[in-house]
Amino acid sequence: MSTNAYVHHARPGKPGAPILFVFHGTGGDENQFFDFGSRLLPEATVISPRGDVSEHGAARFFRRRAEGLYDLEDLARATEKMAAFVAAHRDAAAAGPVIGLGFSNGANILANVVIAHPDLFAASVLMHPLIPFQPQPRAGAGRVLITAGERDPICPVPLTQSLADYFAAQGEEVTLDWHPGGHEIRSNEIEAVKRFLAPYGA
Repeated sequence: MSTNAYVHHARPGKPGAPILFVFHGTGGDENQFFDFGSRLLPEATVISPRGDVSEHGAARFFRRRAEGLYDLEDLARATEKMAAFVAAHRDAAAAGPVIGLGFSNGANILANVVIAHPDLFAASVLMHPLIPFQPQPRAGAGRVLITAGERDPICPVPLTQSLADYFAAQGEEVTLDWHPGGHEIRSNEIEAVKRFLAPYGA
C-alpha cells in the first residue's frame, strides 16, 4: 500500500523516534488533531489521514447504515487499507514505536485496526470509541487508553466497558478514563493522554 493511499498531513520526526497516527472524528479532517499530535510527541513523525468516505459531506473512515449500525463490509475494507497505510509510513520513516490516537469515528477505525492487526500499534488512544459488536479473540500485547463520557449518547457506557474488557482479556494493558459528560473531549482526557504517552517522549 502506498504512503499516499489517503490524503494526509505528515510531519517528519527524528529517526528511531515514535511515529504517531492521529485520526479525526466524523466531519473532521487531517487538520483536527495534527497540531495536537505534534505537541504531544515533539520528536515523533506525525501522520494525520483524512477519511476516504463522505457522509453527506462529512469525512469518515468507513460507511455506516445508521447511528451505531456499521457497514461491516466497508469497515473490513477500511481496516485493511488503513493497516497497510500505517505499515507503509512506519517502514518509510524507519520509525520506532507505532502509536495511534483517534476520536469518535477515528477511534473506531483505530480500534478495528488494533483488533485485526494486534502487532501493528505499540500503544493506542481511543477517545470515545464505539464498537457495537463482539470482536474475535486474538492475542495482544500492546497498551490501550480508552477515554469516555459517562453520559455519552453516542457511545453507551456498557459498550465502552465491554471494549475495555475485551482488550484486557486479549492481553493488552488497558487504562480507562471517564468524565461525567457526553461525547465532548474534556481536560481530564487530555491529561490522561499525556500520562499515557509519557514513556514515548510526551
